[in-house]
Amino acid sequence: MRHDPTFWILARAAGLTAYVLLTASMLAGLTLKSRVLGRAVKPSAVTDVHRALALGGLGALVLHGVALVMDATVRVTPLALLVPGLVDYRTWWVGAGVIAGEVMALVTASFWARKRIGAKAWRSIHWLSYGAFLLASAHGLMAGSDSGHPWALGIYAAALGSVSLATGWRALAARPARPAARRSSTRRGAVSTAPERA
Repeated sequence: MRHDPTFWILARAAGLTAYVLLTASMLAGLTLKSRVLGRAVKPSAVTDVHRALALGGLGALVLHGVALVMDATVRVTPLALLVPGLVDYRTWWVGAGVIAGEVMALVTASFWARKRIGAKAWRSIHWLSYGAFLLASAHGLMAGSDSGHPWALGIYAAALGSVSLATGWRALAARPARPAARRSSTRRGAVSTAPERA
């Protein structure tokens, strides 16, 4: 009996979709914090997009897991979707994907828990999205059956590069401006108030 590849194809497509949506959600969040778009776009609109992308990524992740359980290529049980290390195929890298998915779910759930847990705890949880992104990248590159293809490598390279650039931009935008003008005016004031020689 020939193996039906439908669920295997669906699992791969859903996994890559989840990764792309996770990347897009991170970029939306970084854009919101660094105010790259200035006043052209309302922060509330970017927040809505950020949240929608995260939810879409979570939905694609669920589909990825269900398709893996339904497929016969690699034996994946429902419990293995929650507990790292239960899949015999590339165990460490599949486990990295399980942890990434759980962290992604936690960060997404925190959108609705912000008022209860407070802004500080919410911000701390959101920093975990970097960990989820890096684990998801490692999972896709090392466990994904398509990661050897140039188009798949291009997706991972674009995702890693764009998140790195956006993070760098945010870090630079968050730095306070150097008070050069204030220092020069202070110096001028000091010179003007100095007693003149006879």
